[in-house]
Amino acid sequence: MIMPRGAGQLLLPANPLFIGLSLLLALVADMVPLGRLVGMPDFLSIVLVFWGVYQPRRVGIVWAFAMGLAVDVHHGAVLGQHALAYSLLSYGAIAFLHRRLPGFSLGAQAMHVLPLFVMAHLLSLLARLVVGGMWPGWMLLLAPLIEAALWPIATMLLLAPQRRAPERDAYRPL
Repeated sequence: MIMPRGAGQLLLPANPLFIGLSLLLALVADMVPLGRLVGMPDFLSIVLVFWGVYQPRRVGIVWAFAMGLAVDVHHGAVLGQHALAYSLLSYGAIAFLHRRLPGFSLGAQAMHVLPLFVMAHLLSLLARLVVGGMWPGWMLLLAPLIEAALWPIATMLLLAPQRRAPERDAYRPL
């Protein structure tokens, strides 16, 4: 098989426990009570898009919906606000970015996922405003930009366990 242009090495299969742990840690990071700052990035959306791109058969729309309901319940938001946004975010990652995104550099990947993050925040804002919520302010525009800026870091961290050599020996340094 010919490797895609941006792929430097073949990756090992992702460990399901690592996938679950990363989703759980992202969910906990989103539940940290920092007053839920308006421009604060949504770590769970970054991790959901990542696994939607790199492991779409293991983490799909159902996981995104379930995690969104958990975030809605925790934040006291309109039930389904984050669930809908995360579901469409996961769908966009699987349908539009799954095949082509790994072939790009990390900077180009960040530019490709930025519209998904903007769409998710706008959808969540629209759901909040439809039921009579308050306008959170223009600082809301910072969150998708910060999420796109965090994409290269998240990609390097979440792909690190898959990049190790499958079996170690004296002739292979890794």
